[in-house]
Amino acid sequence: MQNLSPKAAKDKKARDLAFAKTFDRKRKKAFNQKWHRKHPEANGMDYDHKDSKAKTVHANRGNDGNGTKNEG
Repeated sequence: MQNLSPKAAKDKKARDLAFAKTFDRKRKKAFNQKWHRKHPEANGMDYDHKDSKAKTVHANRGNDGNGTKNEG
């Protein structure tokens, strides 16, 4: 958690909400909700767009063990 002043926290909240309501974020959220409704067995997992399957949050990071420097 960030220890922000009350004014900074209020400003950050407004920025975060504005970002969450952009067209692109709404599309991504809708996809994620639809996918998770269709795949209840993937509860607590993330969708890996590269492999097109469910993975744990831990396994879905780091470019499949190759690190993020070589990610393309």
